[in-house]
Amino acid sequence: MSNDPRPRPYVLSEANYRQLLDDRPTLAVLPWGATEAHNYHLPHGTDNYEAVATAEEAARLAREQGAKVIVLPEIPFGNNAQQMDQVATIHFSTTTAAAILDDVIKSLKRQGIDRLVLLNGHGGNNFSGLVRDAQLEHDVLIVVVDFYDLRLDAFNEIFDDPGDHADEMETSFIMHLQPDLVQMDLAGPGERVPFDMESLSQSGVWTPRPWSHSHPDTGSGSPQGASAEKGKRYLEAIADAAAAVFVEVASAKRGQSPYL
Repeated sequence: MSNDPRPRPYVLSEANYRQLLDDRPTLAVLPWGATEAHNYHLPHGTDNYEAVATAEEAARLAREQGAKVIVLPEIPFGNNAQQMDQVATIHFSTTTAAAILDDVIKSLKRQGIDRLVLLNGHGGNNFSGLVRDAQLEHDVLIVVVDFYDLRLDAFNEIFDDPGDHADEMETSFIMHLQPDLVQMDLAGPGERVPFDMESLSQSGVWTPRPWSHSHPDTGSGSPQGASAEKGKRYLEAIADAAAAVFVEVASAKRGQSPYL
């Protein structure tokens, strides 16, 4: 993690106006997570901590390479339509997400920023349709980075028992970022109850999981092999990959595909 002195000029919630005027960003990064149960042992803000940490570390690395990038404050709610029976879950519909994205883009464009990276930390957020519509409407370049799909080679090397929610990876990540918020003595096994309709589990077929039924402790994958050291290694790998995206997009010129 960065030890840069604050205010960090690449983090909008810290940066002052003088810093931004003196070094105007060409690329904005919007971390977008969710607030939801992560087994019994991780904080509800897990996806937000992960998305923000990845965005900020990648921005730090990109800035060292000359990229003019600014990380916006995160959107803390995502699509949680299948978790609405779980305590204090806030669900953003696709319509709400589209409206937020539209207003963010309009705001940035008025200040001459026409490049945006959505740094996604929640698997339930699917931005494909929203991005297609927004690019058509606003003539901007929007790039989606799903942090959990970056550096799958590193993911497979670091973690022994991967799942896809509150698992070894996410537990390691939060052990590194927010160790005081991890209560491993409360962790459930993260087991999944399979669908009764077996044909729905094959490749090429998809339907949302009824989360509380499919995952009784809300986890998917065992967290028991997690460690802060694994979380640190993973963040370093994915932040480096995201930084490469930031550098290229921030320095792109109109006419360079897909920035046309």
